[in-house]
Amino acid sequence: MLGVFASALIAGPASAVGYLDLPVPPPTDRIVIDVVTVNGTGCPAGTAAVAVSPDNTAFTVTYSAYTALIGVGATSTDWRKNCQLNIVVHVPSGFTYAISKVDYRGFASLEAGASAIERANYYFQGQSQTAYVSHTYNGPFGDDWQSSDEIPIASLIYAPCGALRNLNINTELRAMAGTSDPKKTTSFISMDSTDGALNTIYHFAWATCP
Repeated sequence: MLGVFASALIAGPASAVGYLDLPVPPPTDRIVIDVVTVNGTGCPAGTAAVAVSPDNTAFTVTYSAYTALIGVGATSTDWRKNCQLNIVVHVPSGFTYAISKVDYRGFASLEAGASAIERANYYFQGQSQTAYVSHTYNGPFGDDWQSSDEIPIASLIYAPCGALRNLNINTELRAMAGTSDPKKTTSFISMDSTDGALNTIYHFAWATCP
């Protein structure tokens, strides 16, 4: 399953009023998120789900099969997994949004000498991709992990006012053996959990349109 929490993105040409320095409260009307496509080795069909928070400030993506692993029991391609979400956020008239923060959660088991990377980027259809933001974890490690990507207000990318633009969210997990022995050990990183309780949360920043 897949869970997402709302965040703020960066604006191209100015299309919202005061969005660079004057965020507004979230709209009270219901927000609908349509999942257009879910593609990638980390999110096979039926393993990702999206939910919007009751206060319209975030959305959550929950994964149930997003694991990169290396070593005993792994195939030659299991060390790298990725997922691209393509969604449309239907917002009330007069509002636009951006992704301001993303919280990622999961679990990792890394042998001494092994490491893992989580990285992601976000962009609207027709706009340039943002740079990937990466987080590295080094073994020995065996615990839940959490990372956050925060986007400065001056860099927020907002959806164009009055137009539906697909939001693309690209994520990737990598597990690397390093100096550990992949013939005797297994290391992995997951953006999921056995009970589906670990989520990825995207936080929204809101602005008003002319």
